[in-house]
Amino acid sequence: QVQLVESGGGLVQAGGSLRLSCVASGSIFSINAMGWYRQAPGKQRELVATITGFSSTTYADSVKGRFAISRDNTENTVYLEMNSLKPEDTAVYYCNAEVRTAVWARPANYWGQGTQVTVSS
Repeated sequence: QVQLVESGGGLVQAGGSLRLSCVASGSIFSINAMGWYRQAPGKQRELVATITGFSSTTYADSVKGRFAISRDNTENTVYLEMNSLKPEDTAVYYCNAEVRTAVWARPANYWGQGTQVTVSS
């Protein structure tokens, strides 16, 4: 019903930048919060940043001042601008969205398939 597709991952040297994008499509009535999470090998998935429908943002302490989340509500897209990347930022990054598929439907969480970000030292 709802698909989230991430793009923009890749290999970058420490100190470099990447911009991730995530487009939501399908049976969408409205989108509440959107966010980015990441999972490094052998670790649990963790929150990176979230943004509400009113563009209120939250960030993990580890990325504050380096990453910026934004969204385009007309395109159902969320972005993650990542600067001053560090090797410890290496992970699979997942997009998340809280979506209502109809006016009468409860919001449900949807996930993208993930995009790999690798930061070399």
